[in-house]
Formats: sequence, structure tokens, C-alpha cells
Amino acid sequence: MGAFGGKAEIMDKLAPLGPVYQAGTLSGNPVAVAAGLKTLEKISSPGFFEALTAKTRRLVDGLSAAAKDAGVIFSADSVGGMFGVYFRATPPTSYAEVMESDKDAFNRFFHLMLLEGVYLAPSAFEAGFVSAAHSDADIDATIAAAARCFEKLAA
Repeated sequence: MGAFGGKAEIMDKLAPLGPVYQAGTLSGNPVAVAAGLKTLEKISSPGFFEALTAKTRRLVDGLSAAAKDAGVIFSADSVGGMFGVYFRATPPTSYAEVMESDKDAFNRFFHLMLLEGVYLAPSAFEAGFVSAAHSDADIDATIAAAARCFEKLAA
């Protein structure tokens, strides 16, 4: 017996008998559990987060360089595998600066990128994510597609 009593007593705490609600579409699903365990294994490998951060930084730097080459006002920033793109000269540091971003330019860029086969978050205010599954070739292809889209925006 632990601090909570025996198994029967613990289970009595869970809904529908008790006050603790526990549910989820994949709760207890063996495939979801296996996927979760594999994810934990992968992210525990040495250098995982450093490599993910470097890959994301390469994407952000490539997008920024492509925009600059096309003469498009743009900035981007990242933390770990998460990134944000902004149609303003520098990454925002406040809500007010976020709201100064050119949302129309983002919308045009978003739709041009879709035509290139690159699926970004559909809002100028959403973060993007690079995953361990994204290859260097994926990053290169995304930067190349963005370069073509920035050229169209600048025209």
C-alpha cells in the first residue's frame, strides 16, 4: 500500500466514480504509447537538441538572406526547433511590434509558398516548427522556394 491506498482505492478516484477526470483520444493506445517511448528515446540521444537548433537556425538565416536578396522587408528568429517569420525589418520584441508586421505581405507569401508545396502555419502570428524528420535537403528546398516567392513579392 502506498500513500494513496490500494489499487481499488486509487481507481475509485478516477471518473466516473471519483472526481479525477482522465481521458484522451489516444490514452492507453499501445501505438501512441510506443510512439511516445520512441520519441523520448530519440530526443534523449546526445546532441539531439543542438542539431535541431542548428537546423532551425539555418532555415531562419536562409529565409532572411533570400528576402534580403529580393529586397523584401522581412525578419525571422528561432528558439530550438520553433521559428517565427515577420514582414518587418527586425524580429518583434513586443505585442505592439508584432502588430506592425505587414500581414498582407505574409498572406501573399503564405499562398505563394503553398503553390511551391511548402505548408506554413496560415497566420502571421503562428510559430513554425522544424522537426528531426526534416532533412538538410528539405531545408534547402524550403529556402529555394522562399527565394522564388520573395522575388514574386518584390515584383
